[in-house]
Amino acid sequence: MTDGTEVAAQAVETAAEAAGNWAKAGRQAGFAGLAIGVVAAGAAAGVAIERLTVGRGMRRRARLALDAEGPYGTLRGTSGAAIAEDGTELYYEVDEVVDGPAAKGPKGGRAGKEVRAAQEARSGLHKRLRAALGRRSPAPTVVFSHGYCLSQDSWHFQRAALRGAVRTVHWDQRSHGRSARGHGQIDGTEPVTIDLLGRDLKAVLDATVPEGPIVLIGHSMGGMTVMALADQFPEYVAERVAGVALIGTSAGRLSEVGFGLPSMGSKAFHWLAPGVLKALGRQSEIVERGRRATADLFAGLIKRYSFGTQDVDPAIARFGERLIEATPIDVVAEFFPAFAVHDKTEALVAYDAVPALVLAGEEDLITPAEHSRTIAEVLPDAELVCVPDAGHLVMLERPELVNDHLVGLVERASAAARRSRTARA
Repeated sequence: MTDGTEVAAQAVETAAEAAGNWAKAGRQAGFAGLAIGVVAAGAAAGVAIERLTVGRGMRRRARLALDAEGPYGTLRGTSGAAIAEDGTELYYEVDEVVDGPAAKGPKGGRAGKEVRAAQEARSGLHKRLRAALGRRSPAPTVVFSHGYCLSQDSWHFQRAALRGAVRTVHWDQRSHGRSARGHGQIDGTEPVTIDLLGRDLKAVLDATVPEGPIVLIGHSMGGMTVMALADQFPEYVAERVAGVALIGTSAGRLSEVGFGLPSMGSKAFHWLAPGVLKALGRQSEIVERGRRATADLFAGLIKRYSFGTQDVDPAIARFGERLIEATPIDVVAEFFPAFAVHDKTEALVAYDAVPALVLAGEEDLITPAEHSRTIAEVLPDAELVCVPDAGHLVMLERPELVNDHLVGLVERASAAARRSRTARA
């Protein structure tokens, strides 16, 4: 065991390394780069005290072992590409309904008893869905929209739970995952806006669900995308959408979020962040090297802002890290300004006529649960679920609970769609 003196020395060493790597970017990014370098150095020292009792080489080997063992994000379906209005290719995958018993999902590194319990739970969800959907046509297609700095793979547990029992669509937002970089952003003709993402979602829906009812599920930025769809295509939503789930998201006022920081720190972050990210985005090659060199720092920060507890499964924590690490710094910079001006409160009323689920982690520091309560006030008939001891990536942290509520939503949406068809007949 390393003694306290050695731990402190290693902490200082890691802090200095973090500062040095970010300073390389800072020299070219000016004041903004210097600011983030100071923040990175201070954060590194705090994270290091907790993490450096284990050697750096051992931690690196542990990450590689978790990457090799964990099957998270490996589920694949029938792929295709929708074309956005600016020509950007938006990658999607479709999982079709499969007759017969629920397929066995991946083990995920859990012990045998836990695996059997997970398989039994999945089988139970399939039975519920098949009873709710019956053989009446058309059954709803469930469309998942992921959040900022993530990809469609962030829905791994929900995809595994619903796989084969109901038709699902999973897509990557522009510049994320397997989708192409946004054409309008590469050539500088159009900044990223939440409205643009709503139109992207419409392109995906046109390509993958040309007819029949739809259940929309959005997490964080994906929830905002779902709101933007309603804002720009209210008639389409009224005709086609049979249910909606808004998970860990916000309808606006994100510029007031404190991120768990003291008041002055929060104000400084909102003031500095856009310029910092823009400047660092112009030095993406240097910054990416810095991110790789300070992997432990980012692992600690990602864990703090993704999960509500410290005892999350290490394989799941590592999966969350990989998703976020895969988003280039220039993409992070392109999307960030859109959140400060996001306001879709009025658009939410388009979903007041359909079954709705509003779900959030009580410990979410990115889109606080209070924002979900505000959404539920606009959608008074929605099911509101605030999960104790869960953070922003609640669908990874508490998958069984989220899956249960999503199946309940699909059940309600299917019943509502049948009633609507009967009324029109």
